[in-house]
Amino acid sequence: MRLIISFTALFLSVILLQLSTGGVGPLDAISGLTLEFSKEQIGLLGSAHFIGFFVGCWWAPRLMGSIGHSRAFAVCTALGAMGLIGHTLTENPYVWAILRIASGTCVAGCYTVIEAWLNAKVTNENRGRATGTYRIVDMSASLGAQLIIAILPPASYVSYNLLAILCCAALLPLTLTKASQPETPKAPRLRPKLAWRCSPLAVAGVIVAALSSASFRMVGPVYGQEVGLEIDQIAFFLASFVLGGALAQYPMGWLADKYDRRWVLIWLSAVAVVSCGITMAASGSGTLGVMLAAGFFGFTTFPIFSVSAAHANDFATSEQRVELSAALMFFFALGAIASPYVSSSLIDAYGPGALFAFVATGHIVLIVFGLTRMRARPTPEERTNYVYAPRTSFTIGRLLRRQREGR
Repeated sequence: MRLIISFTALFLSVILLQLSTGGVGPLDAISGLTLEFSKEQIGLLGSAHFIGFFVGCWWAPRLMGSIGHSRAFAVCTALGAMGLIGHTLTENPYVWAILRIASGTCVAGCYTVIEAWLNAKVTNENRGRATGTYRIVDMSASLGAQLIIAILPPASYVSYNLLAILCCAALLPLTLTKASQPETPKAPRLRPKLAWRCSPLAVAGVIVAALSSASFRMVGPVYGQEVGLEIDQIAFFLASFVLGGALAQYPMGWLADKYDRRWVLIWLSAVAVVSCGITMAASGSGTLGVMLAAGFFGFTTFPIFSVSAAHANDFATSEQRVELSAALMFFFALGAIASPYVSSSLIDAYGPGALFAFVATGHIVLIVFGLTRMRARPTPEERTNYVYAPRTSFTIGRLLRRQREGR
């Protein structure tokens, strides 16, 4: 019973954290449009979030080792709440960017604590159910975070304070639980070269996945406004992307386990290029067409990170998999830092369709690189299981390692 209560506290904290920090991205973009920020400034806000995310991924394991799980979670949550409340004190986009670094650090830090705690509490008997529930909770909360902006007025004191309240509320389940804190795991070494040695294609895949996801989620509201969507419609536009990505996990996992994962990546990218074209063409076809196109875009682009991670793990030993996961997250963070600013600048220069032209270009490069890598070495005879890999922290590899190995 204590184990169930402990998991419930973790999952409730995940929900509240996602609703808060997951909602600030689209709210900032829409608020920036209301306050007449330039498109580059709005893109900068998204890039600043991922700078904070990278800082949090690196710093949180060390903080947790120094002061423990609950205190580390409290520190990161406090940073997130301060970042949210600080939005109400100024309308300067560059100050907002600094505040977004704080909220990005909060996201990575809190997820590091949650995943380390969850990994320490699960057993071989309940690992699959616990991690499966965790992924469902996280994805559902992410979907809710996109929808919450439909009811939050942009550039409003009330909106940012409501998100700050949710962020503070995420503290309560984890800090009030009577379950004992687990021992602090050793922070994984950050070895980017390990990922490149295991699979250059996987590294390229996670960078393109970051390019697709970060551009859409951080700059998507700008695109939505440019094509004539209202604020509540922009919320459903973003949610359609997340829902499409969630629905893709099972069929793409089945394909990635049955066929050569390099071909799955190549064909996913080819269909992603098509989805970019469909989304651009659907911009004038009405609200329903835009929503369906966003869902299809999410369906084709969201699984690329997990397929890339599965391919990289096929070439790693069991002892390398935790550090490999951290290395792949490092490359994802690099792509996510650059892409919102670049895509927003392209929209400003060439119009809303430039967002999807930019994403399509990345996928074309991935196709060409994938075909080149097909000649470099054969498919490994023994492969790990496909696992949906959340892009949450450098420590997620510990939680997923046994599932990849079928244990």
